[in-house]
Amino acid sequence: MSAPQIQIVPSVLPADFSRLGEECQSLEAAGVDRIQWDVMDGVFVPNLTVGPDVIAACRPLVDVPFEAHLMVVNPDELLHRYVEAGCEVLIVHAEACTHLHRTLGLIRDLGASPAVALNPATPAVTIQHVIDLVDEILVMTVNPGFGGQAYIDTMEPKIAEVRAMIEMSGRDIDLEVDGGIGPSTISGAAAAGANVFIAGSALFRDPEGQAHAVSEIRSLAEQARG
Repeated sequence: MSAPQIQIVPSVLPADFSRLGEECQSLEAAGVDRIQWDVMDGVFVPNLTVGPDVIAACRPLVDVPFEAHLMVVNPDELLHRYVEAGCEVLIVHAEACTHLHRTLGLIRDLGASPAVALNPATPAVTIQHVIDLVDEILVMTVNPGFGGQAYIDTMEPKIAEVRAMIEMSGRDIDLEVDGGIGPSTISGAAAAGANVFIAGSALFRDPEGQAHAVSEIRSLAEQARG
């Protein structure tokens, strides 16, 4: 397989929620590859964010793809709503799905790309029997629930382990990392095998603007991969 494409995907958590549509347009203009919506239910993680109606309201304003990171219990109940809202990729947590195989199949049946996320304490082996069902695997490099947390560099061996699992499968699966990704951390994650990078604070707080941040971290990831 050829080397997977480096993709920069912003989280909207640090955005100004009073002008989310404009924030999405700014991110698209900065050159991001897609936009991630962090959906939190206050149960699986100790925070509340947005639902499908908010995502749907922003969907007509940009052409860049959307993905929903569903940090929720019982995600099956509302999967169709996020597809209807315009999300091309749905990420569910292995820890939240009693019947993960069924949930990933349902996402595919709804016409979206299935993806599975692993919390820091969850071993890579958890997903070895569903790797044939997913288009993307997300290795969390923070404990989910809040933006602005510090990158957990001890996740890099797990990133490498998941990359090896992907290579062994022979399938074209993206390997995404989320949490504390910025200029000082992206190289380690990229060298370990990640190719999709969720960045929040690093994009919204760059004094030279979002376009500069996207270009900088993309370049650093490409250099680290060699």
